[in-house]
Amino acid sequence: MNAPQQPGTQFLSLEEAYKVDAALLASHEKFLTRITISSQKLLKHIAQEYGISIEDLTTDQIIAWFEKDGKIRRDQGSEAAFLKW
Repeated sequence: MNAPQQPGTQFLSLEEAYKVDAALLASHEKFLTRITISSQKLLKHIAQEYGISIEDLTTDQIIAWFEKDGKIRRDQGSEAAFLKW
């Protein structure tokens, strides 16, 4: 049995996963849908950290956020980073 994931590590709730699975979509479309939902949640988090709306996020800010999270992972371990992979 898998241990429950910490907040920030699971970007698709069970309810959302069930809805995607039930959708009349091809497998590759379901995969893209899961990625899109997860990306939306991650962008919301990044925007909140910057104190701006998602629409105001820039490519440079998104890249910088990933660099920062990667540095935290390298320096402090994966449990300290937001993304757990």
